[in-house]
Amino acid sequence: MPGENPTLTIGHSPDPDDAFMWWPLDGAIDTGRFRFRAVPEDIESLNRRAAESGDLDITAISMHTYARVRDRYALTSCGASVGDGFGPKIVARRPHDRAWLASPGLTIAIPGERTTAYLAARLCIGRAFDFVAMPFERIMDAVAGGEADAGVVIHEGQLTYGESGLTLIADLGAWWKERTGLPLPLGANAIRRDLDARFGAGTMREVTGILSRSIEHALAHRAEGVAYARGFARGLPEATTDEFISMYVNERTIDLGATGAEAVGRLLRDGASAGLCPDPGEIDLVFPLSGTETRQTAGKS
Repeated sequence: MPGENPTLTIGHSPDPDDAFMWWPLDGAIDTGRFRFRAVPEDIESLNRRAAESGDLDITAISMHTYARVRDRYALTSCGASVGDGFGPKIVARRPHDRAWLASPGLTIAIPGERTTAYLAARLCIGRAFDFVAMPFERIMDAVAGGEADAGVVIHEGQLTYGESGLTLIADLGAWWKERTGLPLPLGANAIRRDLDARFGAGTMREVTGILSRSIEHALAHRAEGVAYARGFARGLPEATTDEFISMYVNERTIDLGATGAEAVGRLLRDGASAGLCPDPGEIDLVFPLSGTETRQTAGKS
């Protein structure tokens, strides 16, 4: 109806940390002239959607995917998932050293070719490997059942793989930190570049400010947010849900910061050098209206 506030779609993974960040958008905070409609989808589905149609106004994407969608999307300075010394895990049925992962003939289950988990695994292993892509929630069962020799687990699987009888071969965030001294930027929050043209100059920064306030509100009202997020936790106990949220919703989620931005540039440059993604050029970060910049250069090859 005429006069109604426009609704922006926001895609997010159906996991506890994303749900925790964005629940305040549904009436808990003042969202100004916009309303928001959540679209929960598997991260690889969101990656594909961003690359193929770009129909979502705001969307979670894997950092690996940004280099392929940067003509349509910029990154918001808030909403990123960053593992500082931890990240996706490569697991197997029996103990092995990391060098085993480069053995010929292994099949490794991955949560999608566009995911940062796959990019980091390729960089860590140092060579191409046979893989089978599948929904992230199937990977532990696939490894435990012998469908794959190893698997790259994301989301809450990073905490629960042992319950499936699996053992850790490599923590990709720890490996990245050891290699570069930087955190591993895994997920990004992307915003369509045409919002300013559609809704007026400054809209991208205006919306980024709303998103930042949502995260801040969620952190300030943690118990309520964790209770909501448990609906996306696939049966995790409350304490484990809270632990997982703490891993990926923190100060870097409110503001990626200079170190986080440097890490994005390094990861994508390394990926481009290995032929795994396009050269990303400059990394655009959109800051809230209260900020003084709308772009921060995180690296240029």
